[in-house]
Amino acid sequence: MKTWTVPLADIILGPEEIEAVKQVLESGWLSMGPQTLKFEEHFAQFLEIKHAFAVANGTAALHLACEVLGLTTGDEVLCPALTFVASANAILYTGAKPIFVDINGPDDLNLSVADARKKITGQTKAIMVVHYGGYPCDMDAVAALARSHGLKIIEDCAHAPGAVYHSAAGPKKAGVLGDIGCFSFFSNKNMTTGEGGMVVTDDDDLAGKLKVARSHGMTTLTWDRHKGHSFNYDVVARGYNYRLDEIRAALGIVQLTRLAAGNARRRELTLTYQKELQDLPQIDLPFRQAPAGSSHHLFPVLLQKGLSRSNFMAALAERGIQTSVHYPPVHKFTHYRRLWAPGFDHRVPLTEEVAERVLTLPLFPHMTAGQLTAVVDAVKNVLANV
Repeated sequence: MKTWTVPLADIILGPEEIEAVKQVLESGWLSMGPQTLKFEEHFAQFLEIKHAFAVANGTAALHLACEVLGLTTGDEVLCPALTFVASANAILYTGAKPIFVDINGPDDLNLSVADARKKITGQTKAIMVVHYGGYPCDMDAVAALARSHGLKIIEDCAHAPGAVYHSAAGPKKAGVLGDIGCFSFFSNKNMTTGEGGMVVTDDDDLAGKLKVARSHGMTTLTWDRHKGHSFNYDVVARGYNYRLDEIRAALGIVQLTRLAAGNARRRELTLTYQKELQDLPQIDLPFRQAPAGSSHHLFPVLLQKGLSRSNFMAALAERGIQTSVHYPPVHKFTHYRRLWAPGFDHRVPLTEEVAERVLTLPLFPHMTAGQLTAVVDAVKNVLANV
């Protein structure tokens, strides 16, 4: 396995996380129980939202959101193509169809509300926004579009825990701006439980459905019965085994306490990157004019047309710098091409143009000044010799 001088992402797991896991193991209760409930309470308080449900992963959160909103075969959901495939997969799980929406452009890689408006049909039931890289979408415009067409809003906040959107009504955290917010705690995220996720809402009716659907459609849980709160259960809806376990919940409680400081450090690193790279003619820097409030999950750059991305990434790898691509557009994947008739035009030209040029440079909270300098120097050196 290659050892990177500067990895793409890295996490901090300290003595607090080790002690939290140790306490769970010593308790003898590993499946969903008191630590999960505590994690949910802390996360809801952090977002200032009424309901939070911990789940097995971010994809499960997205699937549950689509499920409880009643999406079904024949429905359409507006969704960006420049995202991880889980966003669109979750729509497919219900039988609904993702309708891919273009981005705003090379300066803003988030979903274009103007393009979304053009793609609304009589079958459109919802819009799924993805806060790319931790930069919140224009949620005031999204909400106005949704209201005018009776659409539900799902927020994919996999990149955006702790991100703040400055709405017309004041600042609010990502995840509380639509009908349902979905988070991922995968190992490369701003806060991690290894695997895991959270689905949140302020809607009491949706909350009731989420709670039941998360655990087989059952009316009570094993922990309830263990505590003597109930001795049997009913199954009242189609449900799934999307529960989170106590070990991951304990990790999440600690990781949540690190999130604000981690995001602040990511912002410092991002601003330094921008300052150091802004004058290079061979690259563009998206989100330079984005409002404050990003969680700065990713630091994407765009190579100028004509430069070989694969050669550039290989040259950085030779210097010990790990990079990645966020993302290959979903509609280009083989499975998704099969879902539409041959020759179907998805009409996302800006997405396709940017997807050929985008790559992600390393960014993580405990990245040192020396590591950032190593990345900047490597980028400049490689570009000087292309």
